[in-house]
Amino acid sequence: MALLFQKFQEVVRTLAKNPRFARDPRQIQFEADVNRLFLYTSYNRLGKNADEADAEEIIDMASKASLVDQQKQVQENIHSQIKTFCSSMDDILLPNYKSAHDLVTSSRESQGVPRRSGLSFAIGRSSPPTNQPAIPETQPLTRMEVSHSLMDHFGYTLDLKPSQIPHKEAGQGLFVSGEANVGAVIAFYPGVIYSPAYYRNIPGYPRVDANNPYLITRYDGMVINAQPWGTGGETRQVWDSVLLAELKHNPSGGFDKSSDRFWRLLSKPLDSRHGENGAEVLERRNPLAFGHFANHPAKGTEPNVMVCPYDFPLTEAEKRAYIPNVLFGTEEKVRMKRFGSFWFKSGGSSDAEVDIPVMKTLVLVATRKLCNEEVFLNYRLSNSKRRPSWYTPVDEEEDRRRWS
Repeated sequence: MALLFQKFQEVVRTLAKNPRFARDPRQIQFEADVNRLFLYTSYNRLGKNADEADAEEIIDMASKASLVDQQKQVQENIHSQIKTFCSSMDDILLPNYKSAHDLVTSSRESQGVPRRSGLSFAIGRSSPPTNQPAIPETQPLTRMEVSHSLMDHFGYTLDLKPSQIPHKEAGQGLFVSGEANVGAVIAFYPGVIYSPAYYRNIPGYPRVDANNPYLITRYDGMVINAQPWGTGGETRQVWDSVLLAELKHNPSGGFDKSSDRFWRLLSKPLDSRHGENGAEVLERRNPLAFGHFANHPAKGTEPNVMVCPYDFPLTEAEKRAYIPNVLFGTEEKVRMKRFGSFWFKSGGSSDAEVDIPVMKTLVLVATRKLCNEEVFLNYRLSNSKRRPSWYTPVDEEEDRRRWS
């Protein structure tokens, strides 16, 4: 297996030497990233039974397949892993249900008479708002207990510990506990998603990154703010993008939960202008929702994960609680077409296509086998702005192409 992966690595190293890079630097860097993700995630899907012929076929496909076809396959590969992860989480948290579909159905049926939560008692409300989704009952496990169980089901989980990077701003680092193969989804990048139309609503606008290191941008311009997510929580609960975006931050970067404003915002009815998906029931104990804690590698250290755009189809309601994101504003409906078990974006038109809502998220994908070690992500900070003293470019040319 190691010899097969070496072949993939050799192919990846040749991408930057392609003369097409001179044509459109940003687009070509995007294509190179998709190509790498195609290799890594397809290699992961081969599994332990892969042989040299399989590897050669994937390399040949990567050199011939169009960008659109590679994107489709990457989405299918990632979605396959997400389905396995969601099934593992269901086994841990929903053992009394035959399936997550049963849970979703039960939750919808019970929305007419929602039970009171601890939050409703805290703010003195007799019953939750009628437009708040019902919170299904799950196993009373702590986040740490869920994480340990995932290790047994999935083979790896994530831990937060002091980073091994030797500079004072490194702070908490993200660590893989267990073993994860190349191409594995290591982490979700959680938080509130902003489309370009809602940039002005990002806290701190226009200097959104002044006091927030937990922002990340997809190639398509979608920005994810992980600061409100923090380290997750200890329950499955309603998480509201609109209200969280309005919360006032205290100097330490968290929310002042003792203020009257905090509780007033949590009890404020959802503004219908922001779409029905402004409030979602999310599993805050998600053990993989820590992508925002991955540090940039120190000088001389190679990154071991890369970002991968993942468009989660919101039609798959039974998996929704495990996608740790909410959309600020109205949901986006795009023209989609079925590819295997996944709906992907289509540029054409046919009777088989349909407009469905998607959640434009990001996940971190392993670029090599990981085993009980810290996770490092190439931040690719723009070289047009002043970069922090601790930042050492992994590849200056990649940074330049990404932001050209």
